[in-house]
Parts: sequence; C-alpha cells; structure tokens
Amino acid sequence: MEKALSPDMLATDIAYYLVRKGMPFRQAHGVSGKAVHLAETKGVSVESLSLEDLKGLSSLFEKDVSQVWNYTNSVEQYTAPGGTAKSSVKVQIEQLKTWMTRMEQHKD
Repeated sequence: MEKALSPDMLATDIAYYLVRKGMPFRQAHGVSGKAVHLAETKGVSVESLSLEDLKGLSSLFEKDVSQVWNYTNSVEQYTAPGGTAKSSVKVQIEQLKTWMTRMEQHKD
C-alpha cells in the first residue's frame, strides 16, 4: 500500500501548515497549488522543493515544513468523528460493530 502513496497527496497538508501559521485557508489553498505546480515545472516531487523555493511562494514557510512530508502525521491529524486518525477509525469500527449487532438482533 505504501507504494501507492504520492507526495502530491499531501498538498492539503501544505495548506493546513500555512493556516496554522496564520494564513487564511483560501489563500493557503492557492499557495499549496502553486507549490505543486512549481514541483511539476521543476520535474521533482513537491517534498523535494527547497525551503527557498517554498519561501518564494510564502514567507510563512520555515524549516518545520519538513514535518508535512510525513504520511503518518498527515493521517493522525484528522481526529474528528469520521477522521482518518487511528483513534477515530477505531471508534468508527466499534460503532459499526454495534450497529451490525443491532441489525442481527432485529433480523428475527
């Protein structure tokens, strides 16, 4: 499954990174798109862009942007109900098991 992962999947994470730095989401989304476009233009993956490349798109980028390129961090940040974090998925599985048990009980 890891072979199917692509750094471009983290484009939204770039936007959220900028939002956490104080940029409005609409603007951050646009910068994220520019980062993906810049990477495509250079013929590299987005995580291969240098800090200088990213700073050319926004001065809010700092060394800590490298944390964005971690798929586990990306998944684990979504802890809301229905999110992708392991804790959220476990809750969803338990809810589904409970629902399935109820359906089986009402089947008769």
